[in-house]
Amino acid sequence: MKILWIDLNCSYAHSSLALPALHAQMASDTSVEWDIVSATINENVGMIVDEIYRRRPDILAATAWLFNHEQLMHITSRVKALLPDACLILGGPEFLGDNEEFLRKNPFVDCVFRGEGEEAFPQWLACRKQPEKWNTIPGLCYLTAEKEYKDNGLARVLNFSGLVPPEESRFFNWSKPFVQLETTRGCFNTCAFCVSGGEKPVRTLSIESIRHRLQIIHSHGIKNVRVLDRTFNYNPRRAKELLRLFLEFSPDICFHLEIHPALLSEELKKELRQLPAGLLHLEAGIQSLREPVLEKSRRIGKLSDALEGLKFLCSLSNMETHADLIAGLPLYRLDEIFEDIYTLAGYRAGEIQLESLKLLPGTEMRHRADELGIRYSPLPPYEVLQTGEISVGELQTARRLSRLLDAFYNTPAWQELTRELILNDRRFLYRFLAYLTEANLIDQPMSLERRGLVLYEYCKQYYPDYRTQASIAWIEAGMSLKKLPAEHVKTKRQIPPEHWEVIYGNYKPELRLCFLPVSTDTEHGYWFGFESEIQKIAPVFKART
Repeated sequence: MKILWIDLNCSYAHSSLALPALHAQMASDTSVEWDIVSATINENVGMIVDEIYRRRPDILAATAWLFNHEQLMHITSRVKALLPDACLILGGPEFLGDNEEFLRKNPFVDCVFRGEGEEAFPQWLACRKQPEKWNTIPGLCYLTAEKEYKDNGLARVLNFSGLVPPEESRFFNWSKPFVQLETTRGCFNTCAFCVSGGEKPVRTLSIESIRHRLQIIHSHGIKNVRVLDRTFNYNPRRAKELLRLFLEFSPDICFHLEIHPALLSEELKKELRQLPAGLLHLEAGIQSLREPVLEKSRRIGKLSDALEGLKFLCSLSNMETHADLIAGLPLYRLDEIFEDIYTLAGYRAGEIQLESLKLLPGTEMRHRADELGIRYSPLPPYEVLQTGEISVGELQTARRLSRLLDAFYNTPAWQELTRELILNDRRFLYRFLAYLTEANLIDQPMSLERRGLVLYEYCKQYYPDYRTQASIAWIEAGMSLKKLPAEHVKTKRQIPPEHWEVIYGNYKPELRLCFLPVSTDTEHGYWFGFESEIQKIAPVFKART
């Protein structure tokens, strides 16, 4: 029996855990031959189909999620036309809701799994040629020969800690920039927009088990680990143990964590303060800074506690904290989104991620969409189109605002200047967004240099007091001193003054100096020193007079 897994991702930087997680449980079964075809959603469908067809599998399997769903249907429908006797089974987040309509619209799909497949998939394989027994397989949804829909509920692995780790599968991909480490399944929280909302019971791995898996990961030279644990700091004692475990792998590995800012105990804050720089990269789930919005979304945790916790996390110099907002949540208005970005910029959040709400299959919010007054796309990625509080046009404004944040605030070279502009003028975001939109720039891909040029030109025209800061940002980003943002920079035969205040670096006579005056009085300004002997385009020395 030959199983071929269609590994379809958004890019080659990403890799799903589904195949190694399933294969690891069955690796010793010699009666099953496993094969894989990997591709991205941007590749030619015909080429992918040809590759699969030449393998002649008995079973086709794949995971469907928001951003690969459409392309996966194009691929699998063609493969089934070529290999009608092959059995096609799909799983993943796309099937957490009602699957009857999907199966009737896509008759080439033999069945789908809802939930966790490590235990149920081997059971299905044992009776795959006996459809009369499929009703015993947890999580399996299918149509009988008489076209009657059968739904076996939700498959849940209760003995999570007893599973063979996916890292032990030969299909675990060690070539990516990061790997995912699932330390917990389930979530204590009840967020109505999340597929894990209210997923009980919460199941965890022991600290020793996690240590063993991290040792395997470390032995492969992996530098970044994304910890899949939506309940990381729900249990302060366990969170403290995990942080101390991660410390054992410092400085070789950086850990990306989701953390709930409302649930930070004083003891955990103390632990976080003491960690070395670069060990953690935090994603702080905040979603909205509005109490009614969070209550309607059924998110546990007081807003006041969340804001206090987020302010603390953003104040830590030894780690970067990203905060996320979700446009389209019930009761969330566009002006409130702008105001919340202003607040987060004031906290000095490392990134501000603004996403549009997507009503995912199986979520409470999708089930209650009509009741909540939400209209959303019936096709992936199921984005919200309108609510009672935000219009179609306003959601497009929010989308463009997200693009602005990614291009300027979330880009280290331009972040400090963008943050100051946001904080010193509450209308800046509105005005800059209108400027980028009218210039047809907001939806255009822009290089780092192009963004710097745009920001400088905008400051020069509308915020002249910030022109010098825009030039400094340009220089420190290593951009060309021959272009407009460096128009006032003096580069030829610059002799250091008798006295200057060093901001960073050490001056050496062999440094190539340039001077940026801050006014027509050329005695006052900023000095930058560049290494001439090495290929380092950013300055290594900065001083002011």
